[in-house]
Amino acid sequence: MSSVDFINENINWKDITPGGEVYEGGTAADFRTGDWRVSIPEFIADKCKQCLLCTPVCPDAAIPVENGKRADFDFDHCKGCGICAKVCPFGAIVMKKEEK
Repeated sequence: MSSVDFINENINWKDITPGGEVYEGGTAADFRTGDWRVSIPEFIADKCKQCLLCTPVCPDAAIPVENGKRADFDFDHCKGCGICAKVCPFGAIVMKKEEK
């Protein structure tokens, strides 16, 4: 059972780790962390040259590559840090204020 399976509205604070610490590795994919975002990246496909420089710099692995080409963002995990926009030499990623 992953930790995301037992964290719900019925859990008692005594049943989770202090500060919500994650003790096991590789659990970030289990949690929808994109809700923390204030800025959101916009992918402009016609400007993208598929250099894939954005993919390895994303600290959240939120830029998937499918069939050797980058796909649109994984907004469930993107936190809007803007590193991808900074590294893109073609202006194919721009940061915008997210409106919820």
